[in-house]
Parts: sequence; C-alpha cells; structure tokens
Amino acid sequence: MYTRIVEVNCKPGKARELCQAVQDKVVPIMRKLDGFRDGVLLISQSDSDRVLSISFWNSRQDAERYQREQFPKIIEMVRNLCVADPQTQTYDVAASTAHQITTKAA
Repeated sequence: MYTRIVEVNCKPGKARELCQAVQDKVVPIMRKLDGFRDGVLLISQSDSDRVLSISFWNSRQDAERYQREQFPKIIEMVRNLCVADPQTQTYDVAASTAHQITTKAA
C-alpha cells in the first residue's frame, strides 16, 4: 500500500471551498482510477488555510500514474483557490487501523 500526501496552502478563507471542490470534482475522478483505495482531507487547526490530502493506492505504480496523468488536470481545477502549487510527498503504508487500508505485509 502506498500513500500520497499533498499539502495545499489556500487563499485566505478558501480551505472549506477547496475541500468541497475536491469532494465534488476530484473524488469522482479518483474513484474510477485503477489502484485508488481511499482518501482523507484535513484542515489544519493551527492554520485554517492549510489543507492536507492523503490518498491511498494499491501500489507506487498506481500513484505515479495518477501523478503523471491526472494530477496536473486536478491542480488546474483548484488553482484559483491556492496560494501556490501544492507540495506532494509519498510514503509506503507501514500500518493502518482503517478497514479499507491494508499494508504490504498484510
């Protein structure tokens, strides 16, 4: 299992609007993609204009394909709500308690 963490610095007061746009426009796209398992959106309590998007993928290859083929289009959908381009980090999932998420060792 593989995860992408995308950090977005929103324009002032636009974090909830960004989350709604992701729910309405991005999630339906992601649900159709091979390897997509689940996603979580988080709004920071210490900086209400900072949003983290965590997506879970079956494999690194699935996530990299999404990064190449879909992510640039998705950035364009929400660019008007962002201060700058989102920053992405990737991780292997070592453990999870979420029922839809499994680890490589499972």
